[in-house]
Amino acid sequence: MSSTPAPTTGEFLSFTLGDEHYGVDILKVQEIRGYDAVTRVPDAPEYIKGVINLRGTIVPVIDLRLKLRLKEARYDSFTVMIVLNVEDRVVGIVVDGVSDVVPLTSEQIRPTPEFGAAVDTRFISGIGTLDERMLILLDIETLLDSTELGDAQAALAPAA
Repeated sequence: MSSTPAPTTGEFLSFTLGDEHYGVDILKVQEIRGYDAVTRVPDAPEYIKGVINLRGTIVPVIDLRLKLRLKEARYDSFTVMIVLNVEDRVVGIVVDGVSDVVPLTSEQIRPTPEFGAAVDTRFISGIGTLDERMLILLDIETLLDSTELGDAQAALAPAA
């Protein structure tokens, strides 16, 4: 039984990691930008690439490939950063490429399948089906645990 209820309908920003297509709620997306150099954060987990200064806001940047334990990411001219608003925070996720905005109806969204204890599916809110393509819909709040993001930002905060 899935702990996260599947979204009933909505628009999702479709992006790729390797050969797989993922989707994130378009309402969480602030902007899409090319991948820039980031400032590394000492002692951060490997998937936290660092932080950027986005118009005065310090934004932690997470490599979604590393966070999801996929094979090593390649950074090239197609690599993009999606800037999201997650639980009143701004966070950047690095993905291989952005496809399009996909509207999905409740009939096109299936609940997350059960894999047992071997696979953690808490951060998957459902599977979107679009023609022959499947879209793994991410629950970005669960995936990007706010304690991790707070640690990345705290590491850069000046000491009081």
